[in-house]
Amino acid sequence: MIPEEALQVVLSHFDECGIQYMITGSFASNVHGVPRVTQDADVVIEADLDRLLRFVNGLGEDFYADSDAAKEAFAGNRMLNIVHMPTGFKVDLVLRKERPFSKEEFQRRQQVEFLGRRRWFTSAEDIILAKLEWSKMGQSERQFRDAVSVAKVQRDALDRDYLKKWAEELGAANLLEELFSSLD
Repeated sequence: MIPEEALQVVLSHFDECGIQYMITGSFASNVHGVPRVTQDADVVIEADLDRLLRFVNGLGEDFYADSDAAKEAFAGNRMLNIVHMPTGFKVDLVLRKERPFSKEEFQRRQQVEFLGRRRWFTSAEDIILAKLEWSKMGQSERQFRDAVSVAKVQRDALDRDYLKKWAEELGAANLLEELFSSLD
């Protein structure tokens, strides 16, 4: 089984447990931009504790997932890691934040064909904004390059007004301007 197939198992299990999700991070920037190798997947989820525990407890023996860690992650609105043991592939589950951008981002998610199935992904604009925010917080050049990659591929389809509005809200307006200038 390749790592992407392990992710498909996780996503199908979300569906079975009634958990809404969106793939974000490098997988989303790969879908909307120029692909690069990644060793994990980031998935934002909306779930109550019962559904989260049903998900964790039902993953099966090929996955490492800890129900106590799930309870702690839920209580503290923190990330939860699960690992596909045969491949070592890690999936970081992020509980959707309550801030306005996170709510809007989740509402704007889009279904994309992924290994023969329709799956929910962050929109191109929202992955750019998330990558700019991560770049700002960690001064990560790789995050900025991912945002530029998506912007170059999606150039004419991007909603620039939406990008400007949320970049301002997220304190990343200067990075967005730098990104726009790299497109010219």
